[in-house]
Amino acid sequence: MVYKTHQEKRTPTALITGASGGIGYELGRIFAKDKYNLVLVARNEAKLTQIANDFRTKFGITVTIIIKDLSLATAPEEIFNQLQQENIIVDVLVNNAGFGMYGLFQDTDLSTELQMLQVNVVCLTHLTKLLLKDMVKQGSGKILNVASTAAFQPGPLMAVYYATKAYVLSFSEAIANELEGTGVSVTALCPGPTKSGFQQRAAMEDSKMVKDRKIMDAKTVAQIGYRGLMSGKTVVIPGIKNQLLAQSIRFTPRKLVTKIVRGMQEKN
Repeated sequence: MVYKTHQEKRTPTALITGASGGIGYELGRIFAKDKYNLVLVARNEAKLTQIANDFRTKFGITVTIIIKDLSLATAPEEIFNQLQQENIIVDVLVNNAGFGMYGLFQDTDLSTELQMLQVNVVCLTHLTKLLLKDMVKQGSGKILNVASTAAFQPGPLMAVYYATKAYVLSFSEAIANELEGTGVSVTALCPGPTKSGFQQRAAMEDSKMVKDRKIMDAKTVAQIGYRGLMSGKTVVIPGIKNQLLAQSIRFTPRKLVTKIVRGMQEKN
């Protein structure tokens, strides 16, 4: 289902998935402030409608909302078809939607993990494939894929989530290399734990990773990610501590890194 205001003159448009809260919402606000038209994608119709109305009023932009469950395999194609029907050209794609799940892999719910793979990996890849060709054809465009510091090491107690983010980082770096000279850039945003609804949905509020650390807020992460995207950086890691952690892992035996992460993930 799509709701759209009258299409104004051609101005840059950013499409953001997972736009109803957290980093996605904050990125939407930044793009809106910079006078980008928006296509906001999420499941929560009431919340997305409220956000769209707010952005239209405050920033005087055109906002299209698309209500989709990205865990469904048909969602990317349906989004793309709607964009074509509405003659919307996407200049910036932000693949922000994603979620995690906490627990031993032997005990966690398979159906939820398959949905996670669909949202975090398959949908991100599919949307990128669908929108990238037109960006290359027009000789300009930007893609922001939201990964995580989880991408740099295995993550016991969140094995599937960490693996999905490793995919996002590797995929982003690879296609960024392929796209050199085309006018299209790809950026992987790799935040550490961030204040958002993520921890609650993943049922990991009591893990040491979150409980014992001062974590960055979504607004700050979005600002850093936006600056990195606009400057054409391939990998953006918000925060000095997160940057040092990501770098130090390269020089530490993988088995030891995995044990350390396990200790950080465990609950008090």
